Parts: sequence; structure tokens; C-alpha cells
Amino acid sequence: MAKRNEGSEWVSLRHAAEILGVHPATVRNWADSGKLPFRRTAGKHRRFNVNDLSDYARTQVDLEPIELQIIMQNALGQTRMQVGSEQLESAPWYVAMSDESKRHLREQGRRVLEAMRIFVVAGAPDEGLASAINLGKDYAAHLIADGLTLPQAIRGFYYYSDFVLDSILTWSELRQPSSSSEWSTLLRQVNAFMHAMQLSIVEYYEED
Repeated sequence: MAKRNEGSEWVSLRHAAEILGVHPATVRNWADSGKLPFRRTAGKHRRFNVNDLSDYARTQVDLEPIELQIIMQNALGQTRMQVGSEQLESAPWYVAMSDESKRHLREQGRRVLEAMRIFVVAGAPDEGLASAINLGKDYAAHLIADGLTLPQAIRGFYYYSDFVLDSILTWSELRQPSSSSEWSTLLRQVNAFMHAMQLSIVEYYEED
């Protein structure tokens, strides 16, 4: 863990998120990964030093928009809620998956969203699509091993990717866009990432 300041003011996780202009979940992730120092109270709650927050903010050229963090966290939350639901449990493509693949793909959901976040924050460079391609291959490899057909694999991909698109559309309806192109740009970037992942799935199946 990075060295932390002992003086100055200590604030809660939510207050730290407000200072940095990011979602609380992002601050939690930074803290857990060792990027942002913190201490815990007797009640096990995180506390962040204001000086540490200022130092960290200066190292970030462009902290990502809070909207993007909320969208990604909402998509992840919706995915978690669907696990164990009657609709999902009865889907043929889901029934055909092994328990190991289901566990792996639940974990992969977080990796997909994190890779997508990094891609969008970086301005959606072409080289950033390499992560989408690798994630698509990993997804396809597990489903091929379980004997799923390509149509079944794509249905599963659409099921989860819809949560991301729904989260973007819902947030755009709740918040007035700061510019006319803001949401269309975000949608194009997210679609570029998902399309690269989908094509990677198809190509892996064709090579198998």
C-alpha cells in the first residue's frame, strides 16, 4: 500500500469520491488495488487523507466522467441481480453451460466492464480493442468446451451486453446531456468494443 499522510483531515469514502469527482465504487477499487492509501476506523470503515486525495488527483491527467462510472456499476449490478433469476436459469444457452463456466463468466463480466471503461476513457483507440478480442476468445473457448453452438454463445453475449446499453440509455434519460454528441459518442465507443468482442467470438468458433 502507498505511504499515507498522518496529519490533516480524514474523510469518508463517499466524501473522498466527491473530492475526486468519481463514483464511490471507483475510490473503493483504487483503495483495494493499493493506488490510494487509507486507514480504517474502529468500526472498519475506510478513511482517506485529504492530502493523499490531492496528491492522487494531481497524478491523474483526466479523471473519468462520473457518468461513465455510474453506468458501468449499474450494468454490473443488473447482471448480478439476474444471476439465479427464473428467466436466466431457464434459458437454453445458460442451461447448457457447466457450473465452472458460469462461475468464470460471472467473474469475466467485471473484467469486460473494466476493459470497456479503460477503452472509453482512453478515447476509444483502435489498439484498445485488443482487450475486447482477447475477452471474446476467452468467452468462446469456455462455451465451446461446454458444447454450446455459436448461436447459443451469441445469445448469451447479447443477454449480458444488453445490460450495458440499457444502463447508458437509462442514464441519458435521467440526465440532460452536456452536449448534443455526448451520448451518441459514448454509444459508438461502447458498440465498437462490443462488436469487436462479438466478432472475436465468431472467429474463434470458425477456427475451432
